[in-house]
Amino acid sequence: MKIKVLVIDDSALIRSLLSEIINNQPDMQVVAVAPDPLIARDLIKLHNPDVLTLDIEMPKMDGLDFLERLMRLRPMPVVMVSTLTERGSEITMQALELGAIDFITKPKLGIADGIREYADLIADKIRAAAQAKVKTNSLPSKELPRPSGSISTLKNRHISNERVIIIGASTGGTVAIKSILSAMPLDCPGILITQHMPAGFTQSFASRLDSMCDISIKEAEDGDLIKPGHAYIAPGGKHLCATKAGDQYRVKIEDSAPVNRHKPSVDVLFNSAAALLGKNAIGIILTGMGKDGAVGMMHMREAGAFNIAQNEETCVVFGMPKEAIAAGGVHQIAGIDDIPELLLNHLRKTAPALSNKEN
Repeated sequence: MKIKVLVIDDSALIRSLLSEIINNQPDMQVVAVAPDPLIARDLIKLHNPDVLTLDIEMPKMDGLDFLERLMRLRPMPVVMVSTLTERGSEITMQALELGAIDFITKPKLGIADGIREYADLIADKIRAAAQAKVKTNSLPSKELPRPSGSISTLKNRHISNERVIIIGASTGGTVAIKSILSAMPLDCPGILITQHMPAGFTQSFASRLDSMCDISIKEAEDGDLIKPGHAYIAPGGKHLCATKAGDQYRVKIEDSAPVNRHKPSVDVLFNSAAALLGKNAIGIILTGMGKDGAVGMMHMREAGAFNIAQNEETCVVFGMPKEAIAAGGVHQIAGIDDIPELLLNHLRKTAPALSNKEN
């Protein structure tokens, strides 16, 4: 049975290009196209599609408003079609919080050739959406103040300075990452994150998380000092690694070839953690399609790291955690809401004792 796709976009060119790409895949077909959400409503009832592709900026009703109503009244897998602009990236982050599974981007120039160049990626995202668990979400606040006055829950500077938390995620990962980071105390170890995301979107993702969480979150830059209470997100289109200068852990940004077809790649981050951090790393692999991170997590375990995988019940797509578990790299499996406390408890239990002078 082919995946039935409904394409919603006010651009006739985009509708035609997406239809061409989708219909060229052996396992999917476009059952209808719509120039705006109002027409799309009737087509959804008529064709009962498995996946929608939804443009963000359209006449009559914009994509975000339509998505919010859709996820409240008839939740279904949605892949957003976003523009490579600052406003487009910010709205895309809101769409993912509302429940969109993933997004694809319209090139600024040479739209036809640009979209055809990543036809395989578009098809992969539609396949992932068709497999995904759809979750409803309330409309995200456009601007949330940073919480303040958190109480330290670790109270041991050795944990904060010597350990590093390493996170990898893909499809559905933006919401899962927010769930973990929002539960982290100010004295948590530094956190390195690779989320599969193209260039132009990770800055908005980091800024949005920074406004919602107690710890500080930024798009990683080469040479950044990995500090307690800070999280660093791999910039889209670049690999993120851990490195060391003297006795200090730092960020390294690499512009090398894609790994597992991804850039940034979770395996690149995890392998660097295995080589550099050993038992001082804690690895977390979250929701996502494919196997990126599975080999790297196994290497982390072999180097002495403690590793956690998100469970199938709370994953949007259980691909990456499933592969990491199968490869033997995972110590514990937990639901997304339980991972922060599991992580903090492990840090407390394995922390070196403070001396009397430090107490």
